[in-house]
Amino acid sequence: MRILVTGAAGFLGSHLCDRLIALGHSVVGMDNLITGNARNVAHLTGHPAVTWIAHDVSRYITVDGPLDGVLHFASPASPVDYLKFPIQTLKVGSLGTHNALGLAKAKGARFLLASTSEVYGDPQEHPQQEAYWGHVNPIGPRGVYDEAKRFAEALTMAYHRSHGLDTRIVRIFNTYGPRMRPQDGRVVSNFIVQALQGEPLTIYGDGSQTRSFCYVDDLVQGIVLAFERAGSDPVNLGNPGEFTVRELADLVVRLTGTKAPVMFRPLPEDDPKQRRPDISRAKRVLGWEPAVELEDGLGRTIEHFREVVA
Repeated sequence: MRILVTGAAGFLGSHLCDRLIALGHSVVGMDNLITGNARNVAHLTGHPAVTWIAHDVSRYITVDGPLDGVLHFASPASPVDYLKFPIQTLKVGSLGTHNALGLAKAKGARFLLASTSEVYGDPQEHPQQEAYWGHVNPIGPRGVYDEAKRFAEALTMAYHRSHGLDTRIVRIFNTYGPRMRPQDGRVVSNFIVQALQGEPLTIYGDGSQTRSFCYVDDLVQGIVLAFERAGSDPVNLGNPGEFTVRELADLVVRLTGTKAPVMFRPLPEDDPKQRRPDISRAKRVLGWEPAVELEDGLGRTIEHFREVVA
């Protein structure tokens, strides 16, 4: 297949490009590098199966030649990024998704939307199933990301229903691994960088809030299977193993060997108290579940960051 990946230089997008190429597909990588990093895909420079296009998907998209798939991953995705670029985040979720869907329709290509567990907001259902509609504050600071993705899902379903477009929606839960940016504001990268630099590990709130952490290799495998096998209904992709933020901090301290203490700060507005995917649909429809344990995945991620922040 020849597949367009928007957000190709991002954390997830770059790993996805690697996997698609390994499977024998050709990739058209598109990114404007507002939050992506050219270093993530530098190893693919000159690869015969890859074409690069520098472009903001919020503007009209054109791609020469046929396409079999459009995988829409363009978007700021960490709190630091979408709070810094709130309007751009809303535009890529609305205009960018519209443009990507229009391109898929014009090319007769299958479309996959990278959505997020943030559509569930601060959930009142636990664990979260795909049928749960969410508990989101549309005017809070996080709403620019949450509502952008919720609108993107609605638009994707409208194209599916109105135009018969072959669509997929994956709701991605907390993912970590090599190529995360050191200062992206996500809890795993924050803790690892602070630990390696001997700085206090900053916990927001009392650390009792829970998260589920999926290693990037597992997540990308789920995305590929969703592209191949899923229907139009959303599918949760994440690791159902649930850890408190304090447990994560203690594990990072042990694995890095840091002597740095833990420091507590006030909890940000609308920060979810718990987040854990119900992956029953992914198991049933895709035959997928994550395999990498948190300690193993953190070990690999720490080794990556030792090189980045050294």
